[in-house]
Amino acid sequence: MRKLALFLAAAVVLAAGGYAFFRRDTGAAPKYRRAKLDRGEVVATVTATGTLSAVTTVKVGSQVSGIIAKLFVDFNSEVRKGQPLAELDPTPFEQSAAQRRADLEKARVELRNSELSLARAKNLSRQQLMAQAELDAAQANRDSAAASVEQSQAALKQAETNLSYTKITSPIDGVVVDRQYDIGQTVAASFQAPTLFTIAQDLTKMQVLTNIDEADVGRIRIGQVANFTVDAFPDGTFKGTVSQIRLSPQIVQNVVTYPVMLDVPNPDLKLKPGMTANVLVPVDSRPNALRAPNAALRFKPDPADLWTDSSKPAGRAENGAAASPSDEGTAAAGPAGGRGGTGRPGASGPAAGRGAAGAPRAGGRTGTLYVEALGSGGKLKPVTVKTAITDGNFTAIESADLKVGDEIVVGLATARAGAPAGGSPGGGGRRPF
Repeated sequence: MRKLALFLAAAVVLAAGGYAFFRRDTGAAPKYRRAKLDRGEVVATVTATGTLSAVTTVKVGSQVSGIIAKLFVDFNSEVRKGQPLAELDPTPFEQSAAQRRADLEKARVELRNSELSLARAKNLSRQQLMAQAELDAAQANRDSAAASVEQSQAALKQAETNLSYTKITSPIDGVVVDRQYDIGQTVAASFQAPTLFTIAQDLTKMQVLTNIDEADVGRIRIGQVANFTVDAFPDGTFKGTVSQIRLSPQIVQNVVTYPVMLDVPNPDLKLKPGMTANVLVPVDSRPNALRAPNAALRFKPDPADLWTDSSKPAGRAENGAAASPSDEGTAAAGPAGGRGGTGRPGASGPAAGRGAAGAPRAGGRTGTLYVEALGSGGKLKPVTVKTAITDGNFTAIESADLKVGDEIVVGLATARAGAPAGGSPGGGGRRPF
């Protein structure tokens, strides 16, 4: 009996505690996360991804087919102009050249013989001992032999040229960054010259080729300084200068981009060809702007948490008629619920822009910030602000009602049971664990 009484008492205590807990949780006012407005620099940037390469890269090939007999350089070898890189087996080309020399010698012998025959024919013709037709034939044989000599000389020159092509030399000073063949492999140059080596001329001067979206390319200018990072050095930032905006659009899945070239100094040779560069091009800046966190501009509270004065009871429209929840939210939230600030329904602040970290491209747009109204018991009051540029974290704003140090709401710290959790990505509506 005593055990049953203890069990019932414990159950009553647990039930009362649970009831008190849930009652407190559902009845408490929402707790908001806040941030203070401050002043600082806001820099809008255009982001893109590109590839590093040498300014001048030459692909060295072979004009004749053959077997690689010798290799004089390897990967990363420094070479000078005219330095031997490789050599093909010269045996078949030497034989061809020897054959052409023999053909040339034979043609010269035939030329000398035809000249002697022509001289005899002319002597007999002067003595009227040979017909004119025979003299003309001797002249023709001599001219044909002379043409054969010239033809053999050309064939010999071609054979010697092919023999010289077996020695592959460097066309520029630079560094070998790629080698495609090893000793013993056959090079086939029947239809096109195969690439044997790739030589970068000067790795102390490199370039980044990146593609900029058509919506952002209008803000890129020749001479702009850009920053970029590479995965090999995540803690380092490198600088480049916009040197070229190519007028050759690239269209991929109906997205139009334009190639933009950056010149990059590389005196310590840390950057390597082929590295992926994450490029940031500053296109606008505000050095001492009043700025607000982007989460505050994205935050959209529940209409029930908005403050109204005594002349406008909550839930009533301007004409005194009952307003629907959608009307109440639109009337109280101002630009946050309509198109005004971004050109998109249901959005506010800087989220409408593209490229520059989601920034609006020009001033004159509006957004809505929320502050806690004094004496309202935790109700929020919307404040319309004029937004400018953003760096992805902060947005420069202009407002006659807000100043440095004012607290604004950036999200919900505690979700209300049965209520929406802020309605936006910046609301933070989940209960912390």
